[in-house]
Amino acid sequence: MSTLVLSDLHVAVEDKAILKGVDLTVEAGQTHAVMGPNGSGKSTLAYAIAGHPKYTVTGGSITLDGEDVLAMSVDERARAGLFLAMQYPVEVPGVSVSNFLRSSATAVRGEAPKLRLWVKEQKEAMARLKMDPAFAERNVNEGFSGGEKKRHEILQLELLQPKIAVLDETDSGLDIDALSVVSEGVNRVRATGQTGVLLITHYKRLLDHIRPDVVHVFVGGRIVETGGVELADALEAEGYAKYGVTGSGQGRDLSALPLAGVLPGAGGAGS
Repeated sequence: MSTLVLSDLHVAVEDKAILKGVDLTVEAGQTHAVMGPNGSGKSTLAYAIAGHPKYTVTGGSITLDGEDVLAMSVDERARAGLFLAMQYPVEVPGVSVSNFLRSSATAVRGEAPKLRLWVKEQKEAMARLKMDPAFAERNVNEGFSGGEKKRHEILQLELLQPKIAVLDETDSGLDIDALSVVSEGVNRVRATGQTGVLLITHYKRLLDHIRPDVVHVFVGGRIVETGGVELADALEAEGYAKYGVTGSGQGRDLSALPLAGVLPGAGGAGS
């Protein structure tokens, strides 16, 4: 069973502290949801795990199956089994979806999949996501709608089968039908029991489709409360006011607040 462990993680962007001590453990077969207002550091958490050079880890550690993730380059993290579905996927002009997917699979699996078998595997995965076969010949994310970008991210997820998948606001910009299709793709990967999922979202609607085992409230660069799916229901009804969040979404310094609702072994708030 693969395990991602974040211990007292501190991250800065351009010398501004964003994450202020995050402790979180995600195991294969588990789904953790991270919910919080704008500016709370949720995307910083995702990019720090993936190794984006803009985000500087100033303290703490990240390990995957006991291996030091912070010592790995971005591509090494991907090969080790980490996957990030970005909130805003970038365009890659001149590279077709088909070539991109096969190159990614080759890098992750350590050898190129046999072409005939790969074409079948790719077509079947695309059909499950209700994607036109012609989509494979388009340039990566070039001219894609928001829904097409998100389906492409989940197509990568299904084909690469990572150990830990971080999904950064995968529901952003999706209509009801696209949300259902994308969620079904995530649930297929979850059903294998081989992938741990970290869902980052603002809205409970995603969690109605992808039911998490654990919900974390993220405010001011820290996890301030952890509980079950009922916590998402409370956030939907009450918002983040009780955590001191202002209209800007930045909130106040929560470092002195006591930890609330922390589940043993499921991550919690840092100090």
